[in-house]
Amino acid sequence: MNRLLPILFLIGCLTTTFAQNKESQPPFTPATERIAGMSKRADMAKTSLVKNLPATNIGPTVFSGRVVDVDVSPQDPTHFYVAYASGGLWKTTTNGNSFEPMFQNEIVMTIGDIAVDWERNRIWMGTGEVNSSRSSYAGVGMFLSEDGGETWQHRGLPETHHIGRVILHPTDPNTLWVAALGHLYSPNQERGVFKTTDGGQTWNRTLFVNANAGAIDLMVDPNDANTLYAATWERTRRAWNFTESGAGSGIHKSTDGGETWSLLTTKNSGFPTGEGVGRIGIAMNGEGSLFAVLDNYFRRDKEDDDTEERVVSKEELRSMSKENYLKLDTKLIERYLMDNNFPKKYNEKEVRKMVERGDITPAALVEYTEDANSLLFDTPVIGAEVYRSDDGGKSWQRTHEGYLDRVYNSYGYYFGQIRTSPHDPQKLYIMGVPVLRSDDSGASWKNINGGNVHVDHHALWIDPKREGRIVLGNDGGINISYDDGATWNKCNTPPVGQFYAVMVDNAKPYNVYGGLQDNGVWMGAHTYEPGYDWQYNGRYPYRTIMGGDGMQVMVDTRDNETAYTGFQFGNYFRINTRTNDRKYISPRHELGERPLRFNWQTPIHLSTHNQDVLYMGSNKFHRSLNQGDDWETLSDDLTKGGIKGDVAFGTTTTIHESPLRFGLLYVGTDDGRVHVSKDGGYTWTDISTGLPEDLWVTRVHASAHDRGRVYVTLNGYRWDDFRSLVYVSDDYGATWTRIARDLPLEPVNDLNEDAKNKNLLYVGTDHGLYFSLDRGATFHLAGADLPAVAVHDVMVQEDAEHLLVGTHGRSLYRMDVAQLRAMTPEAMAKDLVVFDVNDVRFRSNWGDSTSVWTEKMPAPEQVIPVYVKRGGQATVTLYHGDLKLQEFTTPLDAGLNYVDNRLTVMKKAANDYEKALNKDRKKDADEVEVKPAKNGTTYVQPGDYRVVVQANGAQAEEAFSVKTR
Repeated sequence: MNRLLPILFLIGCLTTTFAQNKESQPPFTPATERIAGMSKRADMAKTSLVKNLPATNIGPTVFSGRVVDVDVSPQDPTHFYVAYASGGLWKTTTNGNSFEPMFQNEIVMTIGDIAVDWERNRIWMGTGEVNSSRSSYAGVGMFLSEDGGETWQHRGLPETHHIGRVILHPTDPNTLWVAALGHLYSPNQERGVFKTTDGGQTWNRTLFVNANAGAIDLMVDPNDANTLYAATWERTRRAWNFTESGAGSGIHKSTDGGETWSLLTTKNSGFPTGEGVGRIGIAMNGEGSLFAVLDNYFRRDKEDDDTEERVVSKEELRSMSKENYLKLDTKLIERYLMDNNFPKKYNEKEVRKMVERGDITPAALVEYTEDANSLLFDTPVIGAEVYRSDDGGKSWQRTHEGYLDRVYNSYGYYFGQIRTSPHDPQKLYIMGVPVLRSDDSGASWKNINGGNVHVDHHALWIDPKREGRIVLGNDGGINISYDDGATWNKCNTPPVGQFYAVMVDNAKPYNVYGGLQDNGVWMGAHTYEPGYDWQYNGRYPYRTIMGGDGMQVMVDTRDNETAYTGFQFGNYFRINTRTNDRKYISPRHELGERPLRFNWQTPIHLSTHNQDVLYMGSNKFHRSLNQGDDWETLSDDLTKGGIKGDVAFGTTTTIHESPLRFGLLYVGTDDGRVHVSKDGGYTWTDISTGLPEDLWVTRVHASAHDRGRVYVTLNGYRWDDFRSLVYVSDDYGATWTRIARDLPLEPVNDLNEDAKNKNLLYVGTDHGLYFSLDRGATFHLAGADLPAVAVHDVMVQEDAEHLLVGTHGRSLYRMDVAQLRAMTPEAMAKDLVVFDVNDVRFRSNWGDSTSVWTEKMPAPEQVIPVYVKRGGQATVTLYHGDLKLQEFTTPLDAGLNYVDNRLTVMKKAANDYEKALNKDRKKDADEVEVKPAKNGTTYVQPGDYRVVVQANGAQAEEAFSVKTR
């Protein structure tokens, strides 16, 4: 059977025309080139002129992020490692109360699986998440740490991209096995099961099925290290289609230590075989019984409707004739329209008239409801199933009757884990949308998803020494239960949120907004500081304003409380963040028209010229002149027309309006097209010529300095193409020039031109943030405070001159860009520049303990921003008038530096300083006494000062004040 026919028919309703079949596969980027790109990135980290620019993480942490694995110490269960899909590896020794990050500055941060040799303090890591989702980044093989995660060595298998399981030999530390899934978006040979006997120096591929089928799970028999079981999974993903199953999926067995394998799940084994077999997870209980959880992508049998109340189904309407439709009972149609949320204008009488006139067919009532989001749930696959074998995998039986509904839906590729209890051979756990437990070998199941537990589960550890203690990993981080899932603790201190987009308002203090993978949309003050106080006072600095997968946000800065945001596939709302009033505003097609195609991350844009004007993109361009209440569709299809598949494709991905001219608009699409409109969206010109074809346009950005200038970034991630592609045009897109040629091989997600400095560009890639100070000719890696995480979006808050960085794995960062803006060509031509130094507010308790019970001694916080053309030693001198108060030397790197201005007084200058402060005071005024604080340091008093920096034979100075308020 062709398992895709039903869903292709459904998606066919979403596309107007179909482009070419895209059977040809462009070449992927070889891993050797990606690894060489890491060396380039390391060099950029050393030579970057902005490597010292501080970056402050501002959370949020409360919702955590997607966990892929957890490994707990068998001797001390309060000590464990957590691997995040795109947030790196974290360690806790406090039972999840606090975490320490590691593996955050390597070539990748994405993790598939870890295995810890606790006896030797060694961690084996297989990189590349295996959930095959939209943002499952590709790894570069195996890494080894021999010091508990402090340092790492690459250990081969670079072309595997996604690793599902790492299994250590129970007694030989140099022998291990790896289940490698392989490339996500292209076929390749380096997938299957690999074995090493020399600690990863060399690897032998011992199990291979085909170029699209890799190994997803692996286990060793605890009673016999020569017996192993492996699950393979055949899947192919393209930007427009995901084939989630195939004949290459199955369970294999080895009895010679993984050297050779035999397929267990044959036609007569009792386990499903063929094109509908999806992802498989495997486990064994203490009695030697095997269990497997399967994403069964075969279709469900049609069931007879035994309900008393008759309803009309979509399948009936899809093939129903006009004559039979007109015979239907009125109440059936009314019920259908109500259940499927048809607008009020499409009441039963009006729809009947439309069918009678031949304006629509009955099938149009089905087509109208079908968008990409609904198809995630409406596709009638069998879904999650659990099978058992008691004879080493020779024969299998399904453990349960009926379906396990709403565990996998049609996206079981996102799950696939099963565990058995070491305390009870009949107890099983499976992970999907909820986490389920069975106490009778899988015959019946119970939902143990607690109220403070996120959905979408990927990892589970069961304490072998204490029954009931389990550690669970999901899209919301880590939960710990001590009563087998009846109640849970949440461990949410790491900032590992996966942001898609970031936005700011102009409130005082300003708020930051962002949409996240599977964690909705959140907003909060940019002044966030990590801590635990919120658990006491109940006020977390951020709050959620939208559920689902959070998407782009626009904020009307006239009131700083009207926000536009939504969830996946174009479901957008206008929200008042003060009153929480909300209205669904997404444009919709008319009954009888083909449904609009909305991208997973549907673009919206609020005009800066008139904030009543809102733009939105499907496969067409839509404009509202009244805040989304009404829409005009101003374009035809701006894409190549879509391609057959089960993923929404042929959609717009980015919209931007020129800050210099109302109605000068640009739109980019997921199939490589860029259009410009110079008349507010009424007419459009394709300006894609000169750009690489068939790549995802991640950003179009119209310049704030030159009306004809526009930037475009393209991303080949969905071809396993890792080139960094950035282009600029100075003639509205008539011709294009490639820039940013010095970037490493990292797909580009975002570009933002600074509004005040035309030469300053911000670029976010899948592995970091880069700045250009010369309009894209060269780039500099952002500071060391920012890990090598994917950056999806950046936004400048103009009043504060802050850059907000939305990362997909490490939440939000805030950076001060005032000095970046001041690094003009004229400034950088000088040997030495001291930028503006901020004033300081005086504190009388500098150097004093705030309590007899604390050692905290506050000190003044002030930095001197300094640019030097060449690195070397600098002398810093602090003056009060002409009186020298302090002098010290400090090393400076070439480029931007931040020198700690100590604001202290040398002992030999204290008496003269005191006299100077009291010289002009009236007799009846209190004199200022200059004396050391409790920590023995003498600090400056309120007044005016200047700081002088000498370096490279040059001298520069800046004045500042220490103020009382």
